[in-house]
Amino acid sequence: MNNQFESTYTLLARSEEKGRGVLEILVYAVFILGVVFSIWQFAQTPMEISAPGPEPCVACHTITTPPPRGS
Repeated sequence: MNNQFESTYTLLARSEEKGRGVLEILVYAVFILGVVFSIWQFAQTPMEISAPGPEPCVACHTITTPPPRGS
């Protein structure tokens, strides 16, 4: 019977699959590259900011019409 106490971390570290490490590294690398590419793509999109300029104002000149005459 094994009377030695082993911590949970020791049991997990010893039972870890050896081939899984490479796969995890590849998955994390693909995930990080995807995030970097998404940020880069967002940073490259042109953005138009409307600023006040010499353009004529559309709603500045209002025309008032007289109220309709009753019969």
